Amino acid sequence: MAEPQEDFWLFGYGEDHRGTPEAPGRVATLIDRAHWETLTDHHDAPAEKVWGAAYHIPASHAARVRDYLDIREINGYSIQYTPFHPAGGDRAQPIRCLVYIGLPSNPQFLGPQDPQALAEHIVGSRGPSGENKEYLYQLEEALVGLSAESGDEHITDLARRCREVEAREGVEARGQGAREVVGHPLHKVGSTEEQEEVEK
Repeated sequence: MAEPQEDFWLFGYGEDHRGTPEAPGRVATLIDRAHWETLTDHHDAPAEKVWGAAYHIPASHAARVRDYLDIREINGYSIQYTPFHPAGGDRAQPIRCLVYIGLPSNPQFLGPQDPQALAEHIVGSRGPSGENKEYLYQLEEALVGLSAESGDEHITDLARRCREVEAREGVEARGQGAREVVGHPLHKVGSTEEQEEVEK
């Protein structure tokens, strides 16, 4: 299919750098359905449609945006065009959108992962654009906000697991903080005088 010569629409489903080379963050990536069917997975088959947002790129910015996207996405992604159907919109016809589809040859593509291990990794990853968990929480919120049908079971489950990891780690951190104030393992205080000494 020929590329648009003037303005174009770009399908966005969330991508950002939320990690470091040592602890890379995890982001959502669209992959071809045929490739998805070759993978083992921990959740049900995906719906026949993907929810996201379409961004109109005016002709005055089209070349610059395409150049930027090609540099950012071209390694490990294929450029495709797909019909986009606005939810509850007035448009009778779908919009033709450019979309980047992840390729299995992309070295950053990991395939299926254990959801709990993935949640632990996400909570511990952060990078120049912020914390990986915030990317996930914002993605979940955005998907839920698009339509009554747009929530994603896998994203919601992953966000729940991350919040549980955060809550657990928060309790552990508070416990460690209490021990650090004392300077040694907690012990029973036998008198007011001893308690005052320990609290100094």
